[in-house]
Amino acid sequence: MNPKAIELQARTQRFAAAVIIFCEALPDTHATREIIPQLIDSAGSTASNYRSACRGRTPKEFIAKMGVAAEEADESKGWLELLVSSNQVSQEQAAGLIQEADELTAIFVKSQKTATKGLEERSRLARGLSRRGRER
Repeated sequence: MNPKAIELQARTQRFAAAVIIFCEALPDTHATREIIPQLIDSAGSTASNYRSACRGRTPKEFIAKMGVAAEEADESKGWLELLVSSNQVSQEQAAGLIQEADELTAIFVKSQKTATKGLEERSRLARGLSRRGRER
C-alpha cells in the first residue's frame, strides 16, 4: 500500500477517535442521546470503509467503497452541524471536526472520480484493442 493511503487510513482513524472523545464531552440530553450513536457510527464507518476500499479486489469495488466512505464522512458532517444548529454544542467546539469531515468527503469524492475516470479510460482502450483484433 502506498504511503498516502497509509496516512489517510491513520487520518480517518484519528477522526473517528476524535469524534468519540467529542461525544463523551457532550451534555446528556434527549437529543444528544439520539445523535451520538449515529455520529459515532458514521465516523467509524468513514474509517472502516476507507480501509476496505484500500483492499478492494477490483477497481469497481474500490470505487464503490470510496463512495460509501464519502457518504459516511458527509453524514458525520451533517450530525455535527445538527448538534451546532440545535445548540447542543457551539460552532467553535465542533468546527475542527466539521472541517475534517468536509475535507475527508472531498478527498474521497475526488479519489472516486479519478478512479472512475481511469476505469472508463482502460475500458475504452480495451474496446479499441478488441475491435482492432477483430478487424485483422
